[in-house]
Amino acid sequence: MKRSLRFFPKASIGTYLIAMAVATALPIFALVALLLAQLEDNQRSILKRETAQDATALARSIDRQLQDMATTLRLLSTSPELESNDFAAFHARTETALRANTLYVIAVDKIGQQLLNTRRDFGTPLGKTANMPSLQSVMTSGRIEASDVFQGTTSGEWVYNVTIPLDVGQVAALIITQNAKDLAKQVTTEGLPNGWSAAIIDQGGHVVASSGPTTINFGEAFYPNIMPSLIASSGVYENKSVLPKAMLGYAQIPGWSWKAVVWGPVATAQSSILTTWRFLIIGGIALLLLAILAAYVVARQVRGTIRSIADMANRMGEGHIVAPIETSVIEANQVAVALSNASFDRSQTEDRLHFVMNELVHRTKNLLTLAQAMMRQLAKQGGTVEEFQAAVAHRLDGLARSIQLLTSEQWSGASLRRMIGIHLEAFPEASQQIEISGRDFVLTPDAVQNLGLTLHELATNSIKYGALSVPQGHVRFEWTDVQEEEHSEPMLRFTWEEKNGPPVKTPKRSGFGTTVIRNHAAAAFSGVVEVDFRPEGLLWTLTCPRRTLERA
Repeated sequence: MKRSLRFFPKASIGTYLIAMAVATALPIFALVALLLAQLEDNQRSILKRETAQDATALARSIDRQLQDMATTLRLLSTSPELESNDFAAFHARTETALRANTLYVIAVDKIGQQLLNTRRDFGTPLGKTANMPSLQSVMTSGRIEASDVFQGTTSGEWVYNVTIPLDVGQVAALIITQNAKDLAKQVTTEGLPNGWSAAIIDQGGHVVASSGPTTINFGEAFYPNIMPSLIASSGVYENKSVLPKAMLGYAQIPGWSWKAVVWGPVATAQSSILTTWRFLIIGGIALLLLAILAAYVVARQVRGTIRSIADMANRMGEGHIVAPIETSVIEANQVAVALSNASFDRSQTEDRLHFVMNELVHRTKNLLTLAQAMMRQLAKQGGTVEEFQAAVAHRLDGLARSIQLLTSEQWSGASLRRMIGIHLEAFPEASQQIEISGRDFVLTPDAVQNLGLTLHELATNSIKYGALSVPQGHVRFEWTDVQEEEHSEPMLRFTWEEKNGPPVKTPKRSGFGTTVIRNHAAAAFSGVVEVDFRPEGLLWTLTCPRRTLERA
């Protein structure tokens, strides 16, 4: 009780109700917050997957553009005009074919000198190509490549090249070029969350084209501290120090040296979750305040009811008869009715207490009478004081065992087998030598005392003089139902039979033990006791009406 008070200090019922409202509401809010956090994690996982997919989709779109340019180069490389070095005819046909596509063709020789450029009229003096590293890379690899973005000498704008190596006449390579701003039209943020951007990055980490709120200029380096981490074919990059509250998805354009990237704030992609969080916080506070207000109102009502009930209890404690009160709380009304009934039952309770006290006095007198008779019988046997004390103590122990058993059962009787077990516990050394059989039933309180005293005396005599005094001795104690012609009511027969003990002789005088097992047992149960001191062992039987033992 003291330990519980440490956790629950003294406080008014209003305080406890408010605390209960808060304690009920907070776990619910915590659970909802946990679920929302889990939902937010799931949404973040979905966002990462969709971000990588968006980058891959953008990469595929640019790949189609580059593949179209490569296909155009392959077709142009088979033109017969190139084999015949008829560059004027090749220039005229190519310029007409590509005029609508914002694409331009350049033919260069082995040292990078431009032989023709469809950006200029044929015959206009031309210099070397502005992106020699890209040309040299193509000449070395022998395959089609896309260059990094660079500022063209002829156009004066940011451009990129797709180059195919050739060995046709004077032509060592054929280049198709496009302004970066024309490619930017295909870098769209359509389908991305609000506030997100997209870009194409060349092998050197420079922006070829971009779009969105965070547009980066052509040729500008794209987050140099991020590029070394984009090593997989596709994936998602997150770093709170580099991209705080943002996420970046990337994908390598298959077969090319470029990458497609999309990035933007996570908050805009999870705006619905943030709205739900705000609703939870505001709504939770409002509901908590409402719950506290409701708990306060209920507490006032309950406090008044409890005070009324307490007043009834005080007047009842003073001895008054109290009438029930009517409140708004059903349980309190029930308590009020119970208190009223209790006040009327007070006199009956007092009468029952007097009855119990009288019954206790009666039982005490019976026990004292039995003890006095027992001591008188034992005193007649003579002997020393020590022997008398031992005999009295032993018989009182048997009587105490019966009383202990009855007390544990509130003097309502006890099981026959349990009574036998209680008494035989006093003789643990002989427990394996006694065989007990019979159908169990419940004894009356008087039967517990009287049969217990008889059984205790039989076992005591056997331990001293009979079969239980030697290791090979055996005792069988059983009871059976019998039907006798001279008795119309059900009868019981108890049998105590000893075997394999010392030779038995009929005692010359009748002591206290003989009186108990013969006369006391017969008188207590209105029955007949037979004692046969057979040489092979004592045989004791008790035949009596079942009603004198069994509790109704």
